[in-house]
Amino acid sequence: MTSNDTPRARLAALVRELAVVRGEVTLASGLTSDFYVDMRRATLHHAAAPLIGHVMLDVLEEAGLGPDEVDAVGGLTMGADPVATAMLHAASSRGLDLDAFVVRKEAKSHGMRRRIEGPDVGGRRVVVLEDTSTTGGSPLAAIDALREVGAHVLAVAVVVDRATGAREAIEATGVPYHAALGVAELGLD
Repeated sequence: MTSNDTPRARLAALVRELAVVRGEVTLASGLTSDFYVDMRRATLHHAAAPLIGHVMLDVLEEAGLGPDEVDAVGGLTMGADPVATAMLHAASSRGLDLDAFVVRKEAKSHGMRRRIEGPDVGGRRVVVLEDTSTTGGSPLAAIDALREVGAHVLAVAVVVDRATGAREAIEATGVPYHAALGVAELGLD
């Protein structure tokens, strides 16, 4: 396997092809940029989504968070949702048990009135996910919600890190930060 034929290299090529949009855009953080990484074009794509699941599992293993250390993955809806689902399926294909969860922006006002959907994460070891991270706002909100219910947040893992402060903001809370791809791998530096 050449360096261009690794799962991470194939994922970078798909993200470049499917998700990178050139042109001035205002990001969710309020910052402006001359490119946008529309990750839903990749996280919901038939070829990219399964690859994302496997690459993100590899990222966690490389960080020392193997299958026996992590109980569940997820993050703030909506960017984290397809990443968590892809990882759940990839883990299952490897014979691993990994649950997924969704963190709502606010608790529902009806039904169970939950902010975190899916299997109960209280007392469990979790990794917060995000598709693209700029300032880290979404993962930070998810960390707060998860800590409120007693989850043990082990790390934040993102598919694409825009290298604009997310790592520093998240690591300032004592949570390790890991990224599968950066702007250099996408040819955006």
